[in-house]
Amino acid sequence: MTERVLLVEDDPSVARFVAIALEDLPIDLCVCTSVTAALAALHAAPVRLVITDLMLPGESGLSLLQALQDQPALRQNALLVVFSAGLNPEIRLKLNTLDVWKILSKPVSVVALEACVCDALQLGVGVGVGVGVERALASANDGVTPDERQAISTHFAGDAALFRAYKASCLQQFAHDRLTGDRALAVQDAPALRRLAHSLATVLLTLGFREASAVARTLEDSAEQLNPEGMADGWARLRPWLEVVFP
Repeated sequence: MTERVLLVEDDPSVARFVAIALEDLPIDLCVCTSVTAALAALHAAPVRLVITDLMLPGESGLSLLQALQDQPALRQNALLVVFSAGLNPEIRLKLNTLDVWKILSKPVSVVALEACVCDALQLGVGVGVGVGVERALASANDGVTPDERQAISTHFAGDAALFRAYKASCLQQFAHDRLTGDRALAVQDAPALRRLAHSLATVLLTLGFREASAVARTLEDSAEQLNPEGMADGWARLRPWLEVVFP
């Protein structure tokens, strides 16, 4: 019997990483991109585990967690996991009041993500965790840069094939991300640019591009501060990474 897991994540690259990491587990992964969609999914059928980002379009993940606290019949026995980056002390304090079972900081390794889900669903030690690592280690140094090799070791448990599958999905998504960033900057949509920069910071770091990730963090800060010059400069610095690294 497969267990139903709800992932609330609006960035396709991050959602793809989670799907790749958990594909060998006996679960049914339901992905929603907003709080509204997540609540609808929970009304449709119960889940055993909710994994949610906090920075989402429209209502934040905090709103979802609050709704589940206010509606125990909707939550039932689901465990709650926050999957986010850069949580400040104030947010962490708030999460303590919302019965959050665990916090996973982005970027996370496939091993930590699999272990979290296995623990939550009581699937047993080693079920799905590190699957294929031994066969993948032999090819870990085949045709990858030193930064990518580090990323494979840190985030993909040495599985080069898993890394390449994820990188391929990012290559496709980054073309859309460039358009999203261009449009957001053109109309000075700071919240949209901030969400994009927030997600790209995690994705780029997961792939081993630390410098690009740092640029994305700077852009995120400028968008949060509603700084037009900072947003323009930050996007101008970040955009070429999405073209040169992933042509």
